[in-house]
Amino acid sequence: MSKDYTPPKPMPRAEKVSILTHIKLFQKDIFASQPAKLYRAWMAEYRLPFYKSYFINDPKLVDHVLNKDPDNFPKSEIIKGALYSLLGDSVFVTNGEVWKRQRRIIDPAFEGGRLRDIFPYMLDAGNAAVARLQPIADGRTVEIEAQASQIAADIIFRTLFSIPITDDIAKQVFEKFRDYQRSQPLLNIASFLKIPKWIPKFQGRRTTQTSTDIRALLIRLTENRFAEIQAGTAPDDLATKIMTTKDPVTGATFTASEMVDQVAIFFLAGHETSASALAWTLYLLAVDQDTQARVVDEVSALDDFSFSNLSKLTFTRNVFREALRLYPPVPMMIRETLQTEEFRDREIKVGSQIVLSPWHIQRHERLWDKPDVFDPDRWNTDETRKCARKAYMPFSSGQRVCPGAGFAMIEGVLMIAMLVRAFKLEPSGKPPVPVAHLTVRAKDGILLKLTKRLSDTKSTQTL
Repeated sequence: MSKDYTPPKPMPRAEKVSILTHIKLFQKDIFASQPAKLYRAWMAEYRLPFYKSYFINDPKLVDHVLNKDPDNFPKSEIIKGALYSLLGDSVFVTNGEVWKRQRRIIDPAFEGGRLRDIFPYMLDAGNAAVARLQPIADGRTVEIEAQASQIAADIIFRTLFSIPITDDIAKQVFEKFRDYQRSQPLLNIASFLKIPKWIPKFQGRRTTQTSTDIRALLIRLTENRFAEIQAGTAPDDLATKIMTTKDPVTGATFTASEMVDQVAIFFLAGHETSASALAWTLYLLAVDQDTQARVVDEVSALDDFSFSNLSKLTFTRNVFREALRLYPPVPMMIRETLQTEEFRDREIKVGSQIVLSPWHIQRHERLWDKPDVFDPDRWNTDETRKCARKAYMPFSSGQRVCPGAGFAMIEGVLMIAMLVRAFKLEPSGKPPVPVAHLTVRAKDGILLKLTKRLSDTKSTQTL
Protein backbone atom coordinates (compact mmCIF):
# COMPACT_ATOMS: atom_id res chain seq x y z
CA MET A 1 0.00 0.00 0.00
CA SER A 2 1.34 3.42 -0.97
CA LYS A 3 2.08 5.76 1.90
CA ASP A 4 -0.05 8.30 0.03
CA TYR A 5 -3.22 6.20 0.21
CA THR A 6 -6.26 8.47 0.13
CA PRO A 7 -9.40 6.83 1.57
CA PRO A 8 -12.95 7.68 0.43
CA LYS A 9 -14.08 11.26 0.75
CA PRO A 10 -17.57 12.62 -0.13
CA MET A 11 -18.09 14.75 -3.21
CA PRO A 12 -18.67 18.44 -2.40
CA ARG A 13 -21.60 20.35 -3.82
CA ALA A 14 -21.38 23.11 -6.41
CA GLU A 15 -19.97 26.41 -5.13
CA LYS A 16 -23.22 28.33 -5.56
CA VAL A 17 -26.68 26.92 -4.87
CA SER A 18 -30.00 28.38 -3.73
CA ILE A 19 -31.02 28.43 -0.06
CA LEU A 20 -33.71 25.83 -0.75
CA THR A 21 -31.20 23.53 -2.46
CA HIS A 22 -28.78 23.99 0.43
CA ILE A 23 -31.44 22.98 2.97
CA LYS A 24 -32.55 19.98 0.91
CA LEU A 25 -28.96 18.79 0.54
CA PHE A 26 -28.35 19.26 4.28
CA GLN A 27 -31.42 17.18 5.07
CA LYS A 28 -30.17 14.44 2.74
CA ASP A 29 -26.56 14.43 3.96
CA ILE A 30 -24.49 17.15 5.67
CA PHE A 31 -21.50 16.55 3.41
CA ALA A 32 -23.60 16.90 0.26
CA SER A 33 -24.44 20.49 1.25
CA GLN A 34 -20.85 21.70 1.68
CA PRO A 35 -18.63 23.19 -1.07
CA ALA A 36 -14.99 22.21 -1.59
CA LYS A 37 -13.77 25.66 -0.49
CA LEU A 38 -14.46 24.78 3.16
CA TYR A 39 -11.35 22.59 3.14
CA ARG A 40 -9.20 25.69 2.68
CA ALA A 41 -11.32 28.60 3.98
CA TRP A 42 -10.88 30.12 7.45
CA MET A 43 -14.51 31.25 7.60
CA ALA A 44 -17.61 31.17 5.44
CA GLU A 45 -20.98 32.91 5.83
CA TYR A 46 -24.36 31.37 5.00
CA ARG A 47 -27.63 33.30 4.89
CA LEU A 48 -30.62 31.22 5.96
CA PRO A 49 -34.22 32.18 6.78
CA PHE A 50 -34.29 34.43 9.87
CA TYR A 51 -30.61 34.10 10.78
CA LYS A 52 -27.05 33.76 9.50
CA SER A 53 -24.61 30.95 10.12
CA TYR A 54 -20.85 31.15 10.10
CA PHE A 55 -18.67 28.17 9.30
CA ILE A 56 -15.48 28.51 11.37
CA ASN A 57 -12.15 26.80 10.56
CA ASP A 58 -9.75 29.44 11.89
CA PRO A 59 -8.04 27.74 14.89
CA LYS A 60 -7.96 31.02 16.83
CA LEU A 61 -11.72 31.46 16.43
CA VAL A 62 -12.39 27.81 17.26
CA ASP A 63 -10.34 28.25 20.42
CA HIS A 64 -12.26 31.41 21.28
CA VAL A 65 -15.63 29.66 20.90
CA LEU A 66 -14.81 26.37 22.61
CA ASN A 67 -12.16 27.30 25.17
CA LYS A 68 -11.75 30.98 25.95
CA ASP A 69 -15.37 32.15 26.03
CA PRO A 70 -17.61 29.04 25.93
CA ASP A 71 -20.42 30.48 28.07
CA ASN A 72 -21.16 33.04 25.37
CA PHE A 73 -21.46 30.27 22.76
CA PRO A 74 -24.01 27.75 24.11
CA LYS A 75 -25.25 24.73 22.19
CA SER A 76 -27.62 25.83 19.45
CA GLU A 77 -31.34 25.30 19.95
CA ILE A 78 -31.60 23.85 16.46
CA ILE A 79 -29.72 20.74 17.61
CA LYS A 80 -32.12 20.26 20.51
CA GLY A 81 -35.00 20.73 18.08
CA ALA A 82 -33.78 17.84 15.98
CA LEU A 83 -33.13 15.41 18.83
CA TYR A 84 -35.62 16.46 21.50
CA SER A 85 -37.91 13.44 21.21
CA LEU A 86 -35.14 11.05 22.22
CA LEU A 87 -32.72 13.05 24.36
CA GLY A 88 -35.06 15.31 26.34
CA ASP A 89 -32.94 17.60 28.55
CA SER A 90 -29.81 15.48 28.51
CA VAL A 91 -26.31 16.87 28.98
CA PHE A 92 -25.82 16.87 25.19
CA VAL A 93 -28.36 19.63 24.56
CA THR A 94 -28.61 21.64 27.79
CA ASN A 95 -26.75 24.87 28.54
CA GLY A 96 -25.85 27.16 31.42
CA GLU A 97 -26.30 26.14 35.03
CA VAL A 98 -28.40 23.08 34.15
CA TRP A 99 -25.57 21.71 32.00
CA LYS A 100 -22.91 22.53 34.60
CA ARG A 101 -24.87 20.66 37.28
CA GLN A 102 -25.25 17.66 35.00
CA ARG A 103 -21.52 17.56 34.25
CA ARG A 104 -20.64 17.80 37.96
CA ILE A 105 -22.60 14.60 38.52
CA ILE A 106 -21.54 12.74 35.35
CA ASP A 107 -17.81 13.50 35.12
CA PRO A 108 -16.68 11.48 38.17
CA ALA A 109 -17.99 8.29 36.53
CA PHE A 110 -15.45 8.64 33.72
CA GLU A 111 -12.33 9.38 35.75
CA GLY A 112 -9.24 7.21 35.24
CA GLY A 113 -9.81 4.91 38.20
CA ARG A 114 -13.37 4.21 37.15
CA LEU A 115 -12.24 3.35 33.62
CA ARG A 116 -9.92 0.72 35.05
CA ASP A 117 -12.84 -0.70 37.03
CA ILE A 118 -15.11 -1.08 34.00
CA PHE A 119 -12.37 -2.36 31.68
CA PRO A 120 -13.33 -6.02 32.33
CA TYR A 121 -16.79 -5.29 30.93
CA MET A 122 -15.19 -4.03 27.70
CA LEU A 123 -12.99 -7.12 27.55
CA ASP A 124 -16.01 -9.40 27.95
CA ALA A 125 -17.74 -7.58 25.09
CA GLY A 126 -14.66 -8.00 22.91
CA ASN A 127 -14.45 -11.73 23.65
CA ALA A 128 -18.17 -12.05 22.85
CA ALA A 129 -17.65 -10.23 19.54
CA VAL A 130 -14.76 -12.50 18.53
CA ALA A 131 -16.81 -15.58 19.39
CA ARG A 132 -19.83 -14.27 17.47
CA LEU A 133 -17.77 -13.54 14.35
CA GLN A 134 -15.77 -16.77 14.32
CA PRO A 135 -18.42 -18.86 12.50
CA ILE A 136 -18.71 -16.36 9.63
CA ALA A 137 -14.99 -15.51 9.36
CA ASP A 138 -14.37 -17.85 6.43
CA GLY A 139 -13.66 -15.30 3.72
CA ARG A 140 -17.28 -14.37 3.15
CA THR A 141 -18.33 -10.72 2.93
CA VAL A 142 -19.51 -9.10 6.16
CA GLU A 143 -21.18 -5.71 6.59
CA ILE A 144 -18.86 -4.38 9.27
CA GLU A 145 -20.89 -1.30 10.29
CA ALA A 146 -23.66 -3.55 11.60
CA GLN A 147 -21.12 -5.64 13.48
CA ALA A 148 -19.45 -2.54 14.94
CA SER A 149 -22.84 -1.24 16.07
CA GLN A 150 -23.57 -4.47 17.92
CA ILE A 151 -20.12 -4.44 19.57
CA ALA A 152 -20.48 -0.82 20.68
CA ALA A 153 -23.99 -1.40 21.99
CA ASP A 154 -22.83 -4.46 23.92
CA ILE A 155 -20.06 -2.41 25.56
CA ILE A 156 -22.48 0.33 26.57
CA PHE A 157 -24.97 -2.06 28.13
CA ARG A 158 -22.27 -4.02 29.95
CA THR A 159 -20.49 -0.94 31.34
CA LEU A 160 -23.65 1.04 32.09
CA PHE A 161 -26.08 -1.61 33.35
CA SER A 162 -23.98 -4.79 33.69
CA ILE A 163 -26.08 -6.61 31.08
CA PRO A 164 -24.98 -8.01 27.69
CA ILE A 165 -26.59 -7.15 24.38
CA THR A 166 -28.36 -10.52 24.51
CA ASP A 167 -30.46 -9.30 27.46
CA ASP A 168 -34.06 -8.85 26.32
CA ILE A 169 -34.37 -5.12 27.06
CA ALA A 170 -30.88 -4.37 25.74
CA LYS A 171 -31.64 -6.21 22.51
CA GLN A 172 -34.88 -4.27 22.05
CA VAL A 173 -33.16 -0.91 22.66
CA PHE A 174 -30.44 -1.79 20.15
CA GLU A 175 -32.95 -2.78 17.48
CA LYS A 176 -35.10 0.32 18.06
CA PHE A 177 -32.07 2.57 17.97
CA ARG A 178 -31.08 1.22 14.56
CA ASP A 179 -34.48 2.31 13.30
CA TYR A 180 -34.04 5.74 14.90
CA GLN A 181 -30.62 6.29 13.33
CA ARG A 182 -31.96 5.48 9.88
CA SER A 183 -34.95 7.81 10.21
CA GLN A 184 -33.50 10.86 11.99
CA PRO A 185 -31.33 13.50 10.30
CA LEU A 186 -29.17 15.74 12.48
CA LEU A 187 -31.36 18.72 11.62
CA ASN A 188 -34.89 19.06 10.28
CA ILE A 189 -36.54 21.74 8.16
CA ALA A 190 -38.11 23.36 11.22
CA SER A 191 -34.63 23.82 12.66
CA PHE A 192 -33.55 25.87 9.66
CA LEU A 193 -36.55 28.12 10.03
CA LYS A 194 -35.97 28.58 13.77
CA ILE A 195 -39.67 28.58 14.52
CA PRO A 196 -40.71 29.54 18.08
CA LYS A 197 -40.07 26.92 20.79
CA TRP A 198 -43.78 26.62 21.63
CA ILE A 199 -44.61 25.39 18.11
CA PRO A 200 -44.13 21.60 17.82
CA LYS A 201 -41.11 20.55 15.75
CA PHE A 202 -41.98 18.52 12.69
CA GLN A 203 -40.52 15.03 13.03
CA GLY A 204 -41.47 11.99 11.03
CA ARG A 205 -43.95 9.58 12.56
CA ARG A 206 -41.35 6.80 12.48
CA THR A 207 -38.80 8.93 14.34
CA THR A 208 -41.30 10.01 16.99
CA GLN A 209 -42.61 6.49 17.58
CA THR A 210 -39.10 5.00 17.74
CA SER A 211 -38.05 7.64 20.27
CA THR A 212 -41.09 6.84 22.40
CA ASP A 213 -40.33 3.12 22.29
CA ILE A 214 -36.65 3.62 23.21
CA ARG A 215 -37.46 5.89 26.14
CA ALA A 216 -40.05 3.43 27.46
CA LEU A 217 -37.38 0.72 27.53
CA LEU A 218 -34.82 3.05 29.15
CA ILE A 219 -37.38 3.97 31.83
CA ARG A 220 -37.69 0.27 32.69
CA LEU A 221 -33.92 -0.11 32.98
CA THR A 222 -33.57 3.04 35.08
CA GLU A 223 -36.45 2.23 37.43
CA ASN A 224 -35.09 -1.28 37.95
CA ARG A 225 -31.68 0.13 38.84
CA PHE A 226 -33.13 2.67 41.30
CA ALA A 227 -34.90 -0.24 43.01
CA GLU A 228 -31.64 -2.21 43.20
CA ILE A 229 -29.85 0.79 44.68
CA GLN A 230 -32.53 1.13 47.34
CA ALA A 231 -32.25 -2.58 48.12
CA GLY A 232 -28.45 -2.45 48.27
CA THR A 233 -28.10 -5.02 45.46
CA ALA A 234 -26.99 -2.75 42.60
CA PRO A 235 -23.77 -3.69 40.74
CA ASP A 236 -20.90 -1.19 40.83
CA ASP A 237 -21.18 -0.03 37.22
CA LEU A 238 -21.54 3.34 35.51
CA ALA A 239 -25.30 3.62 36.05
CA THR A 240 -24.98 3.04 39.79
CA LYS A 241 -22.07 5.47 40.04
CA ILE A 242 -23.97 8.24 38.24
CA MET A 243 -27.28 7.63 40.03
CA THR A 244 -25.65 7.78 43.46
CA THR A 245 -23.32 10.73 42.83
CA LYS A 246 -24.42 13.90 44.57
CA ASP A 247 -23.91 17.28 43.01
CA PRO A 248 -21.10 18.79 45.16
CA VAL A 249 -22.84 22.18 44.99
CA THR A 250 -26.48 21.28 45.73
CA GLY A 251 -26.11 17.83 47.28
CA ALA A 252 -28.86 16.46 45.02
CA THR A 253 -28.70 13.41 42.77
CA PHE A 254 -30.43 12.90 39.43
CA THR A 255 -34.15 12.23 39.56
CA ALA A 256 -35.51 9.21 37.68
CA SER A 257 -36.66 11.34 34.71
CA GLU A 258 -33.32 13.17 34.58
CA MET A 259 -31.47 9.88 34.54
CA VAL A 260 -33.52 8.58 31.62
CA ASP A 261 -32.41 11.62 29.60
CA GLN A 262 -28.77 10.95 30.49
CA VAL A 263 -29.01 7.25 29.65
CA ALA A 264 -30.40 8.20 26.24
CA ILE A 265 -27.37 10.36 25.44
CA PHE A 266 -24.94 7.78 26.86
CA PHE A 267 -26.37 5.30 24.41
CA LEU A 268 -26.37 7.80 21.54
CA ALA A 269 -22.83 9.03 22.22
CA GLY A 270 -21.37 5.77 23.45
CA HIS A 271 -22.93 3.50 20.88
CA GLU A 272 -23.47 5.45 17.68
CA THR A 273 -20.19 7.37 17.71
CA SER A 274 -18.09 4.40 18.81
CA ALA A 275 -19.61 2.21 16.12
CA SER A 276 -18.77 4.80 13.46
CA ALA A 277 -15.16 5.14 14.64
CA LEU A 278 -14.59 1.39 14.88
CA ALA A 279 -16.10 0.58 11.49
CA TRP A 280 -14.01 3.18 9.63
CA THR A 281 -10.85 2.11 11.42
CA LEU A 282 -11.40 -1.52 10.45
CA TYR A 283 -12.00 -0.45 6.86
CA LEU A 284 -8.75 1.53 6.75
CA LEU A 285 -6.85 -1.47 8.11
CA ALA A 286 -8.51 -3.78 5.59
CA VAL A 287 -7.38 -1.61 2.68
CA ASP A 288 -3.91 -0.94 4.08
CA GLN A 289 -2.54 -4.44 4.65
CA ASP A 290 0.92 -3.17 5.66
CA THR A 291 -0.57 -1.13 8.48
CA GLN A 292 -2.77 -4.06 9.52
CA ALA A 293 0.31 -6.29 9.70
CA ARG A 294 2.06 -3.78 11.96
CA VAL A 295 -0.94 -3.76 14.31
CA VAL A 296 -0.92 -7.58 14.40
CA ASP A 297 2.78 -7.60 15.24
CA GLU A 298 2.31 -5.08 18.03
CA VAL A 299 -0.67 -6.89 19.52
CA SER A 300 1.02 -10.29 19.28
CA ALA A 301 3.79 -9.06 21.55
CA LEU A 302 1.33 -8.65 24.44
CA ASP A 303 1.05 -11.27 27.16
CA ASP A 304 -2.65 -10.53 27.55
CA PHE A 305 -5.29 -7.89 26.97
CA SER A 306 -5.02 -6.16 30.32
CA PHE A 307 -5.70 -2.53 31.18
CA SER A 308 -2.02 -1.83 31.84
CA ASN A 309 -0.95 -3.47 28.57
CA LEU A 310 -3.02 -1.06 26.47
CA SER A 311 -0.32 1.59 26.97
CA LYS A 312 2.05 -0.63 24.95
CA LEU A 313 -0.14 -0.40 21.86
CA THR A 314 1.30 2.91 20.68
CA PHE A 315 1.02 2.22 16.95
CA THR A 316 -2.51 0.82 17.29
CA ARG A 317 -3.46 3.98 19.17
CA ASN A 318 -2.00 6.10 16.36
CA VAL A 319 -4.06 4.14 13.83
CA PHE A 320 -7.19 4.94 15.82
CA ARG A 321 -6.20 8.62 16.16
CA GLU A 322 -5.69 8.84 12.41
CA ALA A 323 -9.05 7.19 11.74
CA LEU A 324 -10.71 9.70 14.08
CA ARG A 325 -8.99 12.52 12.19
CA LEU A 326 -10.21 11.34 8.80
CA TYR A 327 -13.64 10.12 9.95
CA PRO A 328 -14.65 12.01 13.12
CA PRO A 329 -17.91 10.40 14.30
CA VAL A 330 -19.61 13.77 14.94
CA PRO A 331 -18.85 15.80 11.81
CA MET A 332 -20.16 19.17 12.98
CA MET A 333 -21.04 21.10 16.14
CA ILE A 334 -23.30 24.15 16.26
CA ARG A 335 -23.12 26.98 18.77
CA GLU A 336 -25.16 30.19 19.08
CA THR A 337 -23.93 33.69 19.90
CA LEU A 338 -25.28 35.41 23.02
CA GLN A 339 -23.56 38.71 22.29
CA THR A 340 -22.23 40.60 19.31
CA GLU A 341 -18.83 39.31 18.18
CA GLU A 342 -16.24 40.27 15.58
CA PHE A 343 -14.78 37.41 13.55
CA ARG A 344 -12.22 38.20 10.86
CA ASP A 345 -13.41 41.82 10.57
CA ARG A 346 -17.08 40.82 10.30
CA GLU A 347 -19.77 41.68 12.81
CA ILE A 348 -21.46 38.53 14.13
CA LYS A 349 -24.87 39.42 15.54
CA VAL A 350 -26.63 37.90 18.53
CA GLY A 351 -28.44 34.69 17.61
CA SER A 352 -26.06 33.76 14.79
CA GLN A 353 -25.22 30.10 14.38
CA ILE A 354 -21.54 29.17 14.63
CA VAL A 355 -20.69 25.90 12.86
CA LEU A 356 -17.50 24.12 13.90
CA SER A 357 -16.63 21.10 11.79
CA PRO A 358 -14.15 18.47 12.97
CA TRP A 359 -14.55 16.91 9.52
CA HIS A 360 -13.24 20.00 7.72
CA ILE A 361 -10.72 21.34 10.21
CA GLN A 362 -9.11 17.91 10.53
CA ARG A 363 -8.72 17.76 6.73
CA HIS A 364 -7.90 21.45 6.28
CA GLU A 365 -5.47 22.01 3.42
CA ARG A 366 -3.75 24.94 5.16
CA LEU A 367 -3.22 23.13 8.46
CA TRP A 368 -2.35 19.49 7.75
CA ASP A 369 0.33 17.93 5.56
CA LYS A 370 -1.40 15.70 2.99
CA PRO A 371 -4.69 16.09 4.86
CA ASP A 372 -6.63 13.38 2.98
CA VAL A 373 -3.91 10.72 3.28
CA PHE A 374 -4.15 7.89 5.81
CA ASP A 375 -0.83 7.98 7.65
CA PRO A 376 -0.76 6.76 11.28
CA ASP A 377 2.97 7.54 11.48
CA ARG A 378 2.23 11.25 11.20
CA TRP A 379 1.36 11.11 14.92
CA ASN A 380 5.03 10.52 15.74
CA THR A 381 6.03 13.94 14.42
CA ASP A 382 6.24 17.22 16.33
CA GLU A 383 4.51 18.95 13.41
CA THR A 384 1.40 16.78 13.76
CA ARG A 385 1.31 17.06 17.54
CA LYS A 386 1.54 20.84 17.23
CA CYS A 387 -1.24 20.89 14.62
CA ALA A 388 -3.41 18.59 16.72
CA ARG A 389 -3.37 21.02 19.63
CA LYS A 390 -5.30 23.52 17.53
CA ALA A 391 -6.99 21.51 14.77
CA TYR A 392 -7.92 18.08 16.17
CA MET A 393 -11.20 17.78 18.02
CA PRO A 394 -13.03 14.48 17.41
CA PHE A 395 -14.36 14.76 20.99
CA SER A 396 -14.86 18.55 20.86
CA SER A 397 -12.73 20.72 23.16
CA GLY A 398 -12.86 22.95 26.21
CA GLN A 399 -15.42 22.64 28.97
CA ARG A 400 -17.82 20.74 26.71
CA VAL A 401 -15.30 18.12 25.68
CA CYS A 402 -16.94 14.70 25.62
CA PRO A 403 -16.83 13.24 29.17
CA GLY A 404 -16.42 9.80 27.61
CA ALA A 405 -13.34 10.66 25.52
CA GLY A 406 -11.06 8.51 27.66
CA PHE A 407 -13.63 5.71 27.61
CA ALA A 408 -13.77 5.89 23.80
CA MET A 409 -9.99 5.75 23.35
CA ILE A 410 -9.69 2.67 25.57
CA GLU A 411 -12.66 0.99 23.90
CA GLY A 412 -11.43 1.75 20.38
CA VAL A 413 -7.85 0.55 20.88
CA LEU A 414 -8.98 -2.60 22.70
CA MET A 415 -11.57 -3.59 20.07
CA ILE A 416 -9.15 -2.96 17.19
CA ALA A 417 -6.50 -5.06 18.91
CA MET A 418 -8.84 -7.96 19.69
CA LEU A 419 -10.50 -8.06 16.26
CA VAL A 420 -7.34 -7.71 14.19
CA ARG A 421 -5.61 -10.31 16.36
CA ALA A 422 -8.42 -12.77 15.65
CA PHE A 423 -9.25 -11.97 12.02
CA LYS A 424 -7.55 -10.91 8.82
CA LEU A 425 -9.51 -8.04 7.27
CA GLU A 426 -9.79 -7.43 3.53
CA PRO A 427 -11.98 -5.01 1.54
CA SER A 428 -14.89 -6.32 -0.48
CA GLY A 429 -16.87 -4.60 -3.23
CA LYS A 430 -16.81 -0.90 -4.01
CA PRO A 431 -15.21 1.61 -1.60
CA PRO A 432 -17.77 3.00 0.88
CA VAL A 433 -19.12 6.51 0.43
CA PRO A 434 -19.09 8.60 3.65
CA VAL A 435 -22.36 10.31 4.53
CA ALA A 436 -23.26 12.26 7.65
CA HIS A 437 -26.53 12.15 9.55
CA LEU A 438 -26.26 11.64 13.30
CA THR A 439 -22.71 10.38 12.75
CA VAL A 440 -20.37 9.69 9.83
CA ARG A 441 -21.48 6.44 8.25
CA ALA A 442 -21.18 4.76 4.85
CA LYS A 443 -23.98 5.26 2.36
CA ASP A 444 -24.38 1.55 1.60
CA GLY A 445 -22.44 0.08 4.50
CA ILE A 446 -18.82 -1.10 4.71
CA LEU A 447 -18.17 -4.53 3.25
CA LEU A 448 -15.15 -6.53 4.44
CA LYS A 449 -13.95 -10.11 4.17
CA LEU A 450 -13.04 -11.72 7.48
CA THR A 451 -10.77 -14.75 7.73
CA LYS A 452 -9.76 -16.45 10.98
CA ARG A 453 -6.12 -16.15 11.92
CA LEU A 454 -4.28 -19.04 13.58
CA SER A 455 -5.79 -19.95 16.94
CA ASP A 456 -4.26 -17.96 19.79
CA THR A 457 -5.38 -18.11 23.40
CA LYS A 458 -4.34 -14.48 23.85
CA SER A 459 -7.44 -13.42 21.94
CA THR A 460 -9.67 -14.57 24.78
CA GLN A 461 -7.52 -14.02 27.83
CA THR A 462 -8.97 -12.03 30.68
CA LEU A 463 -7.20 -10.01 33.35
